[in-house]
Amino acid sequence: MPKNQKSRRTVSREPASLLSFLGLTTRPIRPVKQPLIGIVEGSGIGPEVIGSALRVLAAVEQVCGFKCELRHGGLIGEEAEKQFGATLPETTARFFTEIFSRDGAILNGPGGGRYVYDLRKRFDLFCKFVPVRAFPQLARSTPNIINDKSHAVDMLIVRDNIAGAYQGEWSVRETKAGKVAEHTFSYTNRQVQRLADVAARAATARRGKIHVIVKDGGLPALTALWREISVAEAAKRNVEALFMNVDLAAYEFIRNPAQFDVVLTPNLFGDILVDITGAVLGSRGVTFSGNYDGSGNGVYQTNHGCAHDLAGADVANPGGQILSLAMMLRESFGQRQAAALIESALGAAWQEGWRTADVAEPGCRVVGTHAMAEQVAQHVLRLAEKPNEVRVAAN
Repeated sequence: MPKNQKSRRTVSREPASLLSFLGLTTRPIRPVKQPLIGIVEGSGIGPEVIGSALRVLAAVEQVCGFKCELRHGGLIGEEAEKQFGATLPETTARFFTEIFSRDGAILNGPGGGRYVYDLRKRFDLFCKFVPVRAFPQLARSTPNIINDKSHAVDMLIVRDNIAGAYQGEWSVRETKAGKVAEHTFSYTNRQVQRLADVAARAATARRGKIHVIVKDGGLPALTALWREISVAEAAKRNVEALFMNVDLAAYEFIRNPAQFDVVLTPNLFGDILVDITGAVLGSRGVTFSGNYDGSGNGVYQTNHGCAHDLAGADVANPGGQILSLAMMLRESFGQRQAAALIESALGAAWQEGWRTADVAEPGCRVVGTHAMAEQVAQHVLRLAEKPNEVRVAAN
């Protein structure tokens, strides 16, 4: 081996536990037989995509030998604000508290306004994990520039949720020269350190490198803090810390996303980059994530918004919400085979040409939200009879 060349790390086909990256050892060793799932439908297309995920869950329960306890929560987002004056009303917050107290997890539909920011702050859901893997079945739906099959896209974005620009203070004041809008925000050493520790742990289980997203000239103080702490945390785990300015990162996410493995990012930068991954994968409608506190309590969601213009039209892509369900079953309840079955069923449906309009291509069969979910559910039932065709993907 050439001098100073690092050996390639071997990545197991068995998914590494995302909760283990939080420093936890509480992930279920055996599958939980009666998972408790709190359902929050949200607004806009939320009820449609959540309903689709639950249809798939019913098929999985039928073949995998477990039964979930489903509890439905209250209003969130803009509808909640109209009725209760808050995007996260106390009744809904108490529902979350009860689910977490019983070792359950939340399957969350999109909610508008300040909902997600208030939720993450209220429950200290400091870490967002965003798995980004290219779907070979959707290759022709993605930009041609990234369709080189020899460079598979497989990254894990580790994004801050509770500090930075989205969690600061703001005001609008009148002056003689007109209105002045002000936002102030900060990061503490501890806020950056605990997230950098998570990213470093993840890198040890993957390819041994972290891309830390910064903005040297534009935000020098924030960048200096993230650089200092990320280097220190990476060194503790013997992984490599690379730094990239956010504007270049946005470009490279499209030009060459395969270069990234673990991506560590502040709140605002991460929000923008995660949306860009929708273009990499073919649609925002197939993006998803899990949001965690330090004890592993999780809220699982899509990375797209409410899409009020699509509500009730039966055209929304349910893929992201279905994949968030798979992520929940794997991470919060140890149902790894069930999660793999869902992922394989969605891929099989796409492979057969079943598509919602956002990922349509010539020769495919365009169907609505509910019909797409039904196709995935039927493929769950079929694949359960052919376990060798169920692929367990690595994180």
